[in-house]
Amino acid sequence: MGDRTLQVLDAGLVPYGDALPWQRALAQARIDGRLASDLLLLLEHPPVVTLGRASHAAHVLRREGIDLFEIERGGDVTFHGPGQLVGYPILDLTDHRRDLHWYLRTLEDAIISALAELGIPAARNPPHTGVWTSNRKIASIGIHVKQWVTWHGFALNVTTDLTQFDRIVPCGIAGVEMTSVERERGAGSGERNLRGRAVQAVMRGFETAFGVTTRPADADVAELRPSATSHTY
Repeated sequence: MGDRTLQVLDAGLVPYGDALPWQRALAQARIDGRLASDLLLLLEHPPVVTLGRASHAAHVLRREGIDLFEIERGGDVTFHGPGQLVGYPILDLTDHRRDLHWYLRTLEDAIISALAELGIPAARNPPHTGVWTSNRKIASIGIHVKQWVTWHGFALNVTTDLTQFDRIVPCGIAGVEMTSVERERGAGSGERNLRGRAVQAVMRGFETAFGVTTRPADADVAELRPSATSHTY
């Protein structure tokens, strides 16, 4: 086993067109050894629809007025937007376990643990990947791996406008009902406070599930970003 440190960078609102090359550059840096330890990149995106390798065009119901990206992650179609906590773990599975099924299940465990801290009972829903609560989907997962280094990751609905999912068949699952932390808690504490609590809960969820210690990211992580300035969390 290698370094058990997980750097964390909370980048705030980042356009998907910037975040995609950023995480690719970070993954390559991890492969090359220029990124010394694993990283969890946390952010939000302006409204965007992404299509994974298993996507079907018919699952995009309304694409007007929104950007659309076809990408290398697994899975079908999903929506990202403000109020959603998106996490891109850049992990070298050589330091953990070279097993993609284990990685997906451990990602789910991290989110389930985070939601428990937020007072929301959640679970898996086999055979689907992701996290559910009361038969509603609250977090989606789609990954890509190269030379055992991961990128892409998860999207946890915190204060997301759930009507935006009407644009698509989320994850290609007909009839799925999407939900959020805000909806499940009946929260009225405001986006900033609830998002901050979700960030802290996710960090602790990763510590528990992956057996790592989190710390603020090094400066070189932000320097690989194609534009704008990030802040560490």
